[in-house]
Amino acid sequence: MSAYEALAPWYDAFTRDVDYERFADFYEALFRANGGEFRLLLDLCCGTGTLALIMARRGYDMIAADGSEDMLMAAREKAMAAGVAAPLFICQRAGGLDLYGTVDAAYSSLDSLSYVPPRELAECFARLRLFIRPGGLFIFDLRTPEFLRSMDGSVSVDETDDVLCLWRGRYDEKAAALRYGMDIFERIEGDTYEHYNEEHTEYAHSFEAVSALLEENGFTGVRTAPEAPMAGDGRIFIVCERGN
Repeated sequence: MSAYEALAPWYDAFTRDVDYERFADFYEALFRANGGEFRLLLDLCCGTGTLALIMARRGYDMIAADGSEDMLMAAREKAMAAGVAAPLFICQRAGGLDLYGTVDAAYSSLDSLSYVPPRELAECFARLRLFIRPGGLFIFDLRTPEFLRSMDGSVSVDETDDVLCLWRGRYDEKAAALRYGMDIFERIEGDTYEHYNEEHTEYAHSFEAVSALLEENGFTGVRTAPEAPMAGDGRIFIVCERGN
């Protein structure tokens, strides 16, 4: 089973500790500091759409892209119940982005781009250069290589009344990637559970390599943002501008 298929209905329950409003505050502070007009935004790898809907509620026009049909289905259902102008949801991988025009800024949250293999990351940045206006912002976060290596052999459990998720991490030095198997046990009735399994892979992208790729693809002012929400603890935030 592919990543984010069985997990999609339970993703929000397992990320309930994420303060998405703080992410929105952080992005808006960068918009203000950068000046200019920031109205049309791209939420790249939007997942179940929580942050895209917050930004829509704050008055932004939103495009929300994700490579998982199951995650987008959950996002659309959430948008229908939200009572705000729904984002334009599109099912596209980060490396296959193809918009109809330019956006004022793009962001990608919760180490989503760590899932993009090195060979596709340059293409992702090249596509973003096409679709972010000159002077527009690109903001994203990644797991650090040190954090991913530290997860080798790790086992963790997430649990609610209706589902239990068991994660097991294995770091592949040759591929420079953390592969973790996920077993999901969904309560059907009483003590009866349905079992699903997925495999996720996050790649160890160093800041130096990512910075070089961004600059090669027309982004300038590449910098880290230690003031970002959830920065540190194995996560790095990167901010840059689309050059002229």
